[in-house]
Amino acid sequence: MPAFDSLRSTRVAAIRLVPWLMVVLAQARLHAGDEPSGAVKATPSSGLASVVSPIIDGHKGKVAVAIKHLGTGESFTFLENEVMPTASLIKFPVMIEAYRQSEAKEIDLSARLTLRKEDKVPGSGILTYHMSDGATFPLRDAIRFMIAFSDNTATNLVLDSIGLGATAVTMERMGYPNTKIHSKVFRRDTSIFPDRSKLYGLGSTTAAEMVRLCEAVHRKSILSPASCEAILEHLRACEDKDKFPRFLPAGTKVAFKTGSLSDTRTAAGIIECPAGPVALCVLSYENDDKRWVADNAGNRLCALIARGVYDYFDHAPPAQVGTGGKPPVAGASR
Repeated sequence: MPAFDSLRSTRVAAIRLVPWLMVVLAQARLHAGDEPSGAVKATPSSGLASVVSPIIDGHKGKVAVAIKHLGTGESFTFLENEVMPTASLIKFPVMIEAYRQSEAKEIDLSARLTLRKEDKVPGSGILTYHMSDGATFPLRDAIRFMIAFSDNTATNLVLDSIGLGATAVTMERMGYPNTKIHSKVFRRDTSIFPDRSKLYGLGSTTAAEMVRLCEAVHRKSILSPASCEAILEHLRACEDKDKFPRFLPAGTKVAFKTGSLSDTRTAAGIIECPAGPVALCVLSYENDDKRWVADNAGNRLCALIARGVYDYFDHAPPAQVGTGGKPPVAGASR
């Protein structure tokens, strides 16, 4: 039987090499700059870590990631409790606070705002560059501009309506103590958290808190079902195509918000995968690549992880016949 034993030993060694080879090949593809047709692949049995870890390892910058399948609970985390800059991603919690105040009758989303010259700030959006001084529109539309176009002027108008400090107070009360907007956009002199402003800029959060916020909105547990659905509608209108949607199949539904600074790229939201909705947050900063181009490494990081997650959950889970239970939950952390 020596020949048989030798063959069996060879097969066992080959099987043990498979996970290592997957990581090596994934890293090679990432550094080669392949499109997602050659991106990291994994079967459900190999775990989310085999998909996401090589992408993180290939990025030159600080990264935090949290992923959770909202049906099964399967998850992956990496530095998920690390406080990181948000850039414009912080506008997502600002929107939640606006809808909370609307439910509490503290503000009226139909109230008309008037755009003044002194309100206009640079950066992303349409109000500063395409609307005349004196233009009026409902607060609800300002929220849409803030999320769909990441409009900085609209964000400041929303903050004027709800109060600059209100978002941080509500987030802390709800159990998200690291999620704060520090000042108005391009108005550092308004900062109510000057130390955090110096460290993180406009806002700060953790990947874990962002995913929990996404899950709470999805489950319609953070506010009324009507408010949560309105929030999801705004998130589905996000115009940023360079991050999560970039490599996803056409027609994939994504409710998300992003942020961009020269050394920072962030994104958080819910991707509707074939196997069910997945909450995902990718935070990166101190990135080597500071280019303002679609193929910026931080944008690509978000896009590759989103596609990897989609491919991992590319098949609906098998029906649990006769067990009366839910599909088994597997967890992966790093």
